[in-house]
Amino acid sequence: MNKLTIISNERVSVNSNKEFKSTNLDLKILPDELNLNYDVTCIFRKSQTEQNHLFDLKNIKAKANIFTFLLEIIKTVFIKNNRYLIVAISPYTFLSFIILVIFRKNIFIYLMSNGYEEYKHILGNKFVWIYSIMFNLITKFSKVIVCHERLYDKEKSFLVSPSRLKSNWFQNISVPQVDKPKFLYVGRINPEKGIENFINLFSSSNINGKLSIAGNTDKLKIHSNKINLLGYVESEKELINKYDENNISILPSYTEAHPYVLEESLARKRPIIIFEDISYVKKDKIGVFVIKRNIEELISITNYILKNYSSIQQEMDNNKLPTMDQMIKEFSNILG
Repeated sequence: MNKLTIISNERVSVNSNKEFKSTNLDLKILPDELNLNYDVTCIFRKSQTEQNHLFDLKNIKAKANIFTFLLEIIKTVFIKNNRYLIVAISPYTFLSFIILVIFRKNIFIYLMSNGYEEYKHILGNKFVWIYSIMFNLITKFSKVIVCHERLYDKEKSFLVSPSRLKSNWFQNISVPQVDKPKFLYVGRINPEKGIENFINLFSSSNINGKLSIAGNTDKLKIHSNKINLLGYVESEKELINKYDENNISILPSYTEAHPYVLEESLARKRPIIIFEDISYVKKDKIGVFVIKRNIEELISITNYILKNYSSIQQEMDNNKLPTMDQMIKEFSNILG
């Protein structure tokens, strides 16, 4: 079986039972599934606090600092016929890339989001040039895999359709009550995700409804009976139930590449509201409503969705959503 080393800046935790967990569900799914076709080793950063999503994969290295992280990279370069998949661009993965180039390794870079926009939101315009240098060098000397055409030149990259969707996502679809809006947000509580902005919009409106938030909600300090902090939703079955318990999903991000929650919501036949900042993720999907980031449009589209819920659900039957099996097949064809 071919060997594949996946390198990421993400942090994972390891407990006394040698169980590895990640905050990023996307990063758990990809190596777990690729391990069916490859002998996968993952190199991550180590978290001091226990994370949420348990890996099935056992061959994981979690390193506490940059020196031990890079040492682990160096150890792998002596393995014959080893492919490398770098997930996202960061100082850790950039330095790993330099080592791999020196040893003339077969490198793939997977761009899951627009790093320029993320660096801009996190660090400000002044430091975008740092990312630009890393981006230009890595993409020049690697095979580029993207989950959206806007992330890189489509003539010089491979496009994949990321998905968490298994067959159970399309089964037993329910029709929720629509007497009042029940919004659901699923994702990280980070500045670029826009959830705090949406909380302010929702709280300032006269919408008689509820907002449930699933993610690292310990970062939020909220005292409102209209907002329900769910914390992490660990199991797939429980996550499906959360979509079913609500009637409108919300994706308030300022930047996205291929948001899983959009397709998860559509798979459960729940309309989803996004803002103009990320209108490009809609593509040809039915049930995705793009609005401006203001109270008036939020109220207007919410009322429209609730009044036309049945017909919207029927139209959503025409969506062709990617599946996890399709995603892994695409990756395997590219990695060889």
